[in-house]
Amino acid sequence: MIHQDTIVALATPPGAGAIAVIRLSGPKAIEIAAEVFSSVHAKDLKKQKSHTLHLGHIVDQNKTLDQVLASIFKGPHSYTGQDSVEISCHGSTYIQQQIIQLLLRKGARMAEAGEFTLRAFLNGKLDLSQAEAVADLIASDNEAAHQIAMQQMRGGFSNEIAQLRTELLNFASLIELELDFAEEDVEFADRTAFTELIERIDNVLKRLIDSFAVGNVIKNGIPVAIVGEPNVGKSTLLNALLNEERAIVSDIAGTTRDSIEDQLVIEGIAFRFIDTAGIRDTEDIVESIGIKKTFEKIEQAQVVLYLSPQLTQVDELKNTLIELEKIKNQYPQKLLLPIFNKRDLMSPEVIQAIKHQIENALIISAKSGQGIEEVNQQLLSLVNTGALRNNQTIVTNARHYDALIKALEEIQKVKHGLQTQLSSDLMAIDIREALYHFGLITGQVSNDELLGNIFANFCIGK
Repeated sequence: MIHQDTIVALATPPGAGAIAVIRLSGPKAIEIAAEVFSSVHAKDLKKQKSHTLHLGHIVDQNKTLDQVLASIFKGPHSYTGQDSVEISCHGSTYIQQQIIQLLLRKGARMAEAGEFTLRAFLNGKLDLSQAEAVADLIASDNEAAHQIAMQQMRGGFSNEIAQLRTELLNFASLIELELDFAEEDVEFADRTAFTELIERIDNVLKRLIDSFAVGNVIKNGIPVAIVGEPNVGKSTLLNALLNEERAIVSDIAGTTRDSIEDQLVIEGIAFRFIDTAGIRDTEDIVESIGIKKTFEKIEQAQVVLYLSPQLTQVDELKNTLIELEKIKNQYPQKLLLPIFNKRDLMSPEVIQAIKHQIENALIISAKSGQGIEEVNQQLLSLVNTGALRNNQTIVTNARHYDALIKALEEIQKVKHGLQTQLSSDLMAIDIREALYHFGLITGQVSNDELLGNIFANFCIGK
C-alpha cells in the first residue's frame, strides 16, 4: 500500500467549540499549508524548522477566513512519519468547513477513517498492535481501560511478542539449515535449549490468552443483571448503586416493564447494571414482554444479583433458597450474588439464619444505602485485577486473542514433535505457522483486507 498523496481531516470532534484542529499529512502538506497561510511575521512556512508553531491567518485569495496557529512537523519526525501540519483555528463549524474546502482545492484529499495512524504504521512509527491501541485509548472511558491502552501503545504487548518471535525465528533458521544437510544427519539446533524455549513460549501464550478474560471485561465493562420478584426493591437498588434516581420506584408491583441500563465505575472497573422487570406469572401482555426480556438480559449478563423478597420469618427463607437453586441450575455459568434487601425491617433471627444458610449472601438496605459499599466490593472481587496492578500485559483485542490461540496450537504441535522426535522438515512447518500468527499481531504479516478492517473502526482525523 503506497500513500504518497496529501490528506486532510478535522482532528477534533465535529461541532462548534473554542478551537478546532485541522490536520494535513503527506509530501505536499507544508507546501499546501504555505499557500493559504499568511504569517503575521511574514514567515514562509516552507522554510521553517520542524516542531515549530506560527501565528498567522488563513487567506482564500483576498478573503481572510481566520487567525490560526500552524504547527510544522517534518518527516520522519512526525506522527505519520511524513511532513505534517496541524492548523488550530477557532471552533466555528463554518470556519472549519471553509478551511478544509480551501485545502482540498489546493490539492489535498479527505482522509479516510484511521488513515493518519495507518500511515504511521506503514512508515514504521507504530507496529499494528500499537496502532490498534490508539483506537482503544480514544475509546477508553475508565481508568483501567486507559491504563491497558497506554501500556499497549507504549509497546508492552508487542515487545513481548516480538521477543518471543525473534527467539523462535533464530531456532527456526537452525532447523531449516538442518534440512540442507539432511543426508549428513546433523543437528544445528540444540534440542534441549529449543525444548526450554518452546516450554517458555507455551507458558507466556497461555498467560496472555488467560488475560483476555480480564481484558475483555475491562474494555467493555461487566454486565450485571438485577433480578427478582416484583416490588422487592430492584429499582431502588439500581438507584442506590448509581447514587442517582435512574429508575422509577413505586409500591405498585410491575412498575419496571422494560430493562433499564446504566454504567458505574468502581475503582477503575466499569460495571453495566441492568434493572429488569420483576419475575412472576402475569396476564398483562406488556409486563409479560418485560419478563421475557429479563431472561434475555440474564443470558447476556456475567453477574446476576438476585434480590430476595423481604423476609419477616426464618421459614420464608426456604422459598428464596428454591429460587436461587433454580437460577443456578438454569444458568450454571453465571456468577450469582444473593442480596437480601430491607435489612432495617429484619429481625436478628432472620439475619442470622441468612448468614448461616447462604455463605455469600449480602444483607443491605437499598433505601438507606446500608451495605451498598459491600455490594461494590463484592462485585470488584469478581474481577482479577492483580495483573493490572502489577502492570502485566493484558490482552483486550479479539483479533490478538484469536492469533494467540492459533499460535499456541502450533507451539503445542512443535512441543509434541520434540517429545516424539519428529523429523525437522515436519517440525519446520509448525514453526513457520506459529511465526505467521505472531507476525499477524504486530503487523509483520499483513494484507490490505486486514488493514482495511482494522482502520475502518478508527475515527476520521486519527
